[in-house]
Amino acid sequence: MAARSFTRAELESFRDAEVPDLLPGPGDPPVRLLFVGINPGLWTAATRTHFAHPGNRLYPALFRGGVITRPIDPTGMDDADRAHLRERGIGITNLVRRATAKASELSADEQRAGGAELVATVELVRPRVVAMAGITAYRIAYGVPKAVMGRQPEPLGGAELWVVPNPSGLNAHETVESLAAAYAEVARAAGVLT
Repeated sequence: MAARSFTRAELESFRDAEVPDLLPGPGDPPVRLLFVGINPGLWTAATRTHFAHPGNRLYPALFRGGVITRPIDPTGMDDADRAHLRERGIGITNLVRRATAKASELSADEQRAGGAELVATVELVRPRVVAMAGITAYRIAYGVPKAVMGRQPEPLGGAELWVVPNPSGLNAHETVESLAAAYAEVARAAGVLT
């Protein structure tokens, strides 16, 4: 796949756009592991690929951790990539649906409303494990200011809930290796990895 690039104006044209959830279609296995991003970035909206950006480390970390069995280009997925995730029992959604340049542009009210919507999505999809990428958004959305990373004491919509590190390149505290370890742990909990 050729490397993608966008001008700032092209990316700005995707502000407030929504990206469809990556969930199973007819004949696909059920979702065992549902990754939850904070909200789509502008690159994600432009490519209609969750967690898409040249600096985002979700897909390299999933591959390094053995959660997926082939590389996925972090600049945008194709249909075969989406099918591979669904076949592995992996779904992706967002806490807030509208695209922004930075998650800091979201209001606390939007995040709390997104938290309620996420519960409804989880109840409908019924994954074994929900992995929310980002502790600050989780704390705001669910009013748990002292929550820490890892498995949470309370389920979300009937699913085991984990808060995992955000794979954004802006999260300088994490490496592909540390993200791979965190994502492999939730994949084992979900039964995606044994």
